Amino acid sequence: MPKAYWETIGPLIQKARGFLESGESVEPIAFVGSFEHGTMTFVLLNTADGDLKDASAEQVRRTAHREDADFAFTIMEAWGLPPDKVGRYQAILDRYGSIAASPHAVDLVSFALETRHGSWVAQVPVKPKGISKRKKTFAEPRFRFFSETAGRFAELLPPKPEGGGGDGGLQ
Repeated sequence: MPKAYWETIGPLIQKARGFLESGESVEPIAFVGSFEHGTMTFVLLNTADGDLKDASAEQVRRTAHREDADFAFTIMEAWGLPPDKVGRYQAILDRYGSIAASPHAVDLVSFALETRHGSWVAQVPVKPKGISKRKKTFAEPRFRFFSETAGRFAELLPPKPEGGGGDGGLQ
């Protein structure tokens, strides 16, 4: 991941950790930015149901278009499966109706950085902080690069004109 992205998202990751460590939750949010224009706008996401998620994703797309964005960075808490259960994903959904309702659910913080060159994604398990029942934390995210992504919160950036680098001069 280019250094400029790390410099931009690092403080946002630390802020999310700070919320959990102080006993608060991480509200689902997207940060939409342009290196060329030196701007970054946040969009609060509503993840209560499918229609509201779709509306939130569309709001991020509109903001990215308006800002001529180079990147969109989303942070949200999620449920996932431990690595040894991922292969049984569909069977778990069929049996319990959702990952959250299954006894295998793992509390995660999900980070996704979409750029003109692909996406970097990390999901980090949330763990108790010390002996507190309210305070939590997570390890340093390890991002993986994906040249293609799909889903509700993917393809958030507007298309760039032919010949436009689309990275705000970022190399």
